[in-house]
Amino acid sequence: MAEENITVPETVESKAPKSKQAKKGKRIVNSGAVHIQATFNNTIISVTDKSGGVLAASSAGANGFRGSKKGTAFAAGVAAEKALEIAKKNHALNSVDVYVSGIGLGRDAAIRAISTVGIKIDSITDVTPIAHGGVRPKGERKP
Repeated sequence: MAEENITVPETVESKAPKSKQAKKGKRIVNSGAVHIQATFNNTIISVTDKSGGVLAASSAGANGFRGSKKGTAFAAGVAAEKALEIAKKNHALNSVDVYVSGIGLGRDAAIRAISTVGIKIDSITDVTPIAHGGVRPKGERKP
């Protein structure tokens, strides 16, 4: 018996690439938290949901400020505005709890920038660690 090669024409459906996973929709988060880390050299802003998942982040260095300009209050305000606009646009964020850490110049400017974006501030908490002198040092070795 002779074998015949029969080809079936491909349809348009079979040529379309198949996605393995359905595309996720954007998460809608009504309330979240803003973590501000203000050092002398930079200010880092992270916008998270209540469980700690990061929605948006920005820093003074990521916004084009270099050198000693990264530690200024103006740079902190620009970084906060950018991170919060992204969170508001992509995740419909409208109220936040603010956690501030550090002693840099950008502490107050970043908090003021939150209100200028139009996001309601529920609470402001300072979580800067406070040194207490540490543990007792080990004694001198005896001969």
